[in-house]
Amino acid sequence: MTDTIEMLNAAAQNYEQIDFIENDPIQIPRKFTKKEDIEIAGLIAATLAWGQRPQIIKKSLLWMELLNWQPYDFVMNAPEEDFKRFTSFIYRTFNGDDCLFFMYSLRNIYQNHGGLEAIFSKYPDDMKQSIIYFREVFTEIPHLKRSEKHIGNPAKGSAAKRINMYLRWMVRSADKGVDFGLWKKIKPSALMIPLDVHSGRMGRKFGLLQRKQDDWKAVDELTINLRKLDADDPVKYDFALFGMGVNSK
Repeated sequence: MTDTIEMLNAAAQNYEQIDFIENDPIQIPRKFTKKEDIEIAGLIAATLAWGQRPQIIKKSLLWMELLNWQPYDFVMNAPEEDFKRFTSFIYRTFNGDDCLFFMYSLRNIYQNHGGLEAIFSKYPDDMKQSIIYFREVFTEIPHLKRSEKHIGNPAKGSAAKRINMYLRWMVRSADKGVDFGLWKKIKPSALMIPLDVHSGRMGRKFGLLQRKQDDWKAVDELTINLRKLDADDPVKYDFALFGMGVNSK
């Protein structure tokens, strides 16, 4: 077990470098300095983060262009006619209707709920409940039922990989120049691993995950075991598991 811990710690340190940003969707919110711009750009990039990373980045950049590179100002103040430019947006199963729903929901969150940090911080010690609550608030405005599939739901067993990744971005320390450390009400120790095929495969390889499905139960199991390695910052191992998984394909 000691060898495993040493290997994972070395890999985490190796992959959590500024160079990591070059090919990762986290580069999108990194283009902003205003808190609300970072939060909104981050949520958009994380939402689109499935498939090939070059395409994820390309489509996220397109969305930022459509927002005039002012995510918060556009969401809050753009006139109705300016929203029409988003109707032709498409990335895989994410279309213009979904795009509009996301922006109207973000407007509702900042106007009526104190912003994204306030939503996710309602249950600062329980990220499952935080994500469930976020989903409830996000979907409280009128929307097409199909748009709900773009928001992971741990209540129904989803691993909610993209939201957990977004939470990692917002909460973990900015010391290494990758994550932001922007939200202080949630401690890194409360975060859950952003589980995908790569981190799941490596978790099983290292004996940290027994469950076969990549669902919320697997997220819970893997995070519990990662907390045994670092109780204060278990999700730092996302860099190790994801990085080793991608590079060992």
